[in-house]
Amino acid sequence: MSTVCAVSTPLAEGGISVIRISGSDAISCAEKIFFPFGDKKVSDMEGHTCAYGKVIDPKTGETVDDALLTVFRAPRSYTGEDTAEISCHGGVYITKRVLRLCLANGAVQADKGEFTKRAYLNGKLSLTQAESVMDMISARGELSLRSARLTREGRLFKSIDGIKRKLVTLLGELAAWVDYPEEDLPAVENDALAAALGEACESLRRLVRDYDLGMVLRRGIDTVIAGKPNVGKSTLMNTLLGYERSIVTEAAGTTRDVIEETVKLGELELKLSDTAGIRETDDRVEKLGVSLAKKRIEDCALVIAVFDTSSALDDEDMELLALLKNLGKRTVIVLNKSDLGTAVDRSSFEVLGARVIDLSAKQGEGIGELTEAVSELFGADCFDPDSTVFANERQKQCAEAALEKLETAAAALAMGETLDAVTVMIDYAAGELMELTGERVTEAAVNEVFSKFCVGK
Repeated sequence: MSTVCAVSTPLAEGGISVIRISGSDAISCAEKIFFPFGDKKVSDMEGHTCAYGKVIDPKTGETVDDALLTVFRAPRSYTGEDTAEISCHGGVYITKRVLRLCLANGAVQADKGEFTKRAYLNGKLSLTQAESVMDMISARGELSLRSARLTREGRLFKSIDGIKRKLVTLLGELAAWVDYPEEDLPAVENDALAAALGEACESLRRLVRDYDLGMVLRRGIDTVIAGKPNVGKSTLMNTLLGYERSIVTEAAGTTRDVIEETVKLGELELKLSDTAGIRETDDRVEKLGVSLAKKRIEDCALVIAVFDTSSALDDEDMELLALLKNLGKRTVIVLNKSDLGTAVDRSSFEVLGARVIDLSAKQGEGIGELTEAVSELFGADCFDPDSTVFANERQKQCAEAALEKLETAAAALAMGETLDAVTVMIDYAAGELMELTGERVTEAAVNEVFSKFCVGK
């Protein structure tokens, strides 16, 4: 493979920039443009050592910048190759000058995810570990970081590899018994085989079940603020955001469309939608907004249902409660306008079993209690991020395909099909798991995975 280089820090003004060079000619490339102070040469530097010196244009002899060079010798580097990292001052112009010198002296521009891809190809990371790298970079809270870090440490690979190893053992026993009938080998007992298949299926089902909740940690909770008109939905959204995003007026039905923003609530991130007030209306445009609001409630992961605590519940409020009960959504009940007194019978909300909090969106009171309520539904106390191992849809699809094959194998065994048919399905399932971990994966699939990375990583 060619020697590649890229800027591994954001290309913006800052304290330092890091230009990473990786490949068989990385050290010689760095030696052409970096000159340590003193008598030391770059080629004489041992791995995991640094040198302070100057970046000099070899053609003109011009000093471009003072810098620090760090050398990593193969295979003890991130990529598994010889790697040199130049840390220069963080100006955009300086950074580009140093990068151009690298490109002019033996390196080529790295593609997206090139360094992590090489780490995977050189056996430094499994494919699942490589995919977790971008999750660590994009983590916006402690839970998402912890989940990504566990995957980076190999939690997903170990889980899937354990299931795969059991399947491979089954395949070996089945093959030996079928292919060598003259040998005195113990027969494969149907009950034991069924039990092993059942155990593997349950392990995969558990992983697949955790996927949707696991995505909450990585992508944010798809949240809808719902309620009838003029209960304070838009005011609540503006309060959570800290600035005016939704239009707030005394007139009911001001919000006609879905307004979307992202807000941090404690350690969780909400993908927040302020929807049209749910009510019966003859206004054609508002009616479309109400229909869209109901659709968003059906699709979301969390509903913040807002009611005007200063007024008794009416038919429109009860319609929303009936909708939420029917859908079974995770819900937090917000009794807004608590500063105006209470006229609501709280027992009306018992049917949902949801947390009910008093809040004044206008005064900004009760937000801490709302944060606590959402954390109870999605935070660390209700969800163990250790079990959140899937990083993306590709991994989930592989697991689902393997589960389908194993369920087919179990059904075939129960119906008295030949062991050959059962073996074929188990073999297919093991193949899907190997594709998930990257042990058996096409070049196109690998390229697709790393195309989502940033340049420099």
